[in-house]
Amino acid sequence: MFDPRVVRRDFPIFERDVHGKRLVYLDNAATSQKPRAVIDAVARYYCHTNANVHRGIHQLAAEATEQYEAAREKVRAFIHAPDAAGVVFTRNATEAINLVAYSWARKNLKPGDVILLTVAEHHSNLIPWQLVARETGARLRYIRLTEDGRLDLSDLDRLLEGVRLLAVAQASNVLGTVHPVETLARAAHAAGAKILVDGAQSVPHMPVDVQALDCDFFAFSGHKMLGPMGIGVLWARTELLEAMDPFLGGGEMIGIVGLESSTWREIPWKFEAGTPNVAGAIGLAAAIDYLQGLGMENVRRHEEELIAYAYRRLEEVPGIELYGPRDGRAGLIAFNLEGIHPHDVSQVLDQEGVAVRAGHHCCQPLMKELGVAATVRASFYVYNDTADADVLVEALQKTREFFGHVAR
Repeated sequence: MFDPRVVRRDFPIFERDVHGKRLVYLDNAATSQKPRAVIDAVARYYCHTNANVHRGIHQLAAEATEQYEAAREKVRAFIHAPDAAGVVFTRNATEAINLVAYSWARKNLKPGDVILLTVAEHHSNLIPWQLVARETGARLRYIRLTEDGRLDLSDLDRLLEGVRLLAVAQASNVLGTVHPVETLARAAHAAGAKILVDGAQSVPHMPVDVQALDCDFFAFSGHKMLGPMGIGVLWARTELLEAMDPFLGGGEMIGIVGLESSTWREIPWKFEAGTPNVAGAIGLAAAIDYLQGLGMENVRRHEEELIAYAYRRLEEVPGIELYGPRDGRAGLIAFNLEGIHPHDVSQVLDQEGVAVRAGHHCCQPLMKELGVAATVRASFYVYNDTADADVLVEALQKTREFFGHVAR
């Protein structure tokens, strides 16, 4: 197991303070901080190797291409994908999901088909399917939640009738619930459906094996796992990618171009039109190296212990309501303080140096299910420790005192 206080020294941002207080960064579900190793890898590329990839024959172009493709191989190994050809670099998880919606769903779905989602999905795994349904005539259907925030799978066989695609997050960005993706994949395939997994909140926090999950599509972002912004990944079974049409046209995704028609390169480059985010891919590879240095099993165990401690401490705060299950969850907790708007809570916490997220977290349907307009969300990562949870609780106590006339 690693020491988060030692880990924190690798992140330059923690050398600064906020409002004269030590920075306690608990907004990791929105984006993580970057270790010096990632920052240096990106800077090194721009300082020493900057060139476009797959198109030049000079030394710099060869080195840039080698590093870009090495990053793809690193991603493949990290998620235990069988073939690097199934790893497509995108801008983020949102773009990866939209790629599947555009290139697979629009081609394969027809009126009457069903897309099965959950009411807990992030907008990025909801809106693309609403657009697909509107254009293809497919219908949307939803898995509801149990009272403690888990998926209600008591009637899964009926829910899967007529389903062609099940799209589900591996971990909820609000409830923290880790969903049983392997069970869902088996059921989806038995019903003749494909399954897409949104791994934006799981890949940074736990070991992921896309072959063990038995999913068909898997999407995640680099910036939530210590990597740069603007780089993400879609992994898909190669036979599906080969049958799909390009998402965008132009640049190095072409084979032969004529005035009336064109052909495409082989996968994965067929889906990487234009100049890719080479520095982002190299930075993502450096982030993977860093996380593997810590050990993903250790990352998961650290967060499980930390979130259990934070949950117990938060329960001590009078008037607090915690959302999601007590156990079997990722490293985040959403909550509300009775009588105090989440934005006001966030603002007071900020004055104490504590960075959290307040709002609907791009999950408006889930907020409706919970019967609230918004929540506060504290999300933890490898550089957080129990002292951070203590600071959060102390700051919440001050928030209650500050708004005491409201909370009574």
